[in-house]
Amino acid sequence: MVTRLWRARWSGVPRTLDAFDDFDSPCARTDIIECNVRYVLFHMIEETARHGGHADIIRETIDGTRQS
Repeated sequence: MVTRLWRARWSGVPRTLDAFDDFDSPCARTDIIECNVRYVLFHMIEETARHGGHADIIRETIDGTRQS
């Protein structure tokens, strides 16, 4: 279920990114962050990887196995 939700959310990312002519364009929400689209994209990739790692730690704790 979680994987399905994640895939559904990320399926729209290519269309969203295609809307930008340049990844150096400023973010739409300048009231909360002053950076460009490239920064936000890399930040989201980093956060996804970090939380995926957290999920692996929890799973390893529960079932005692490690995946490589």
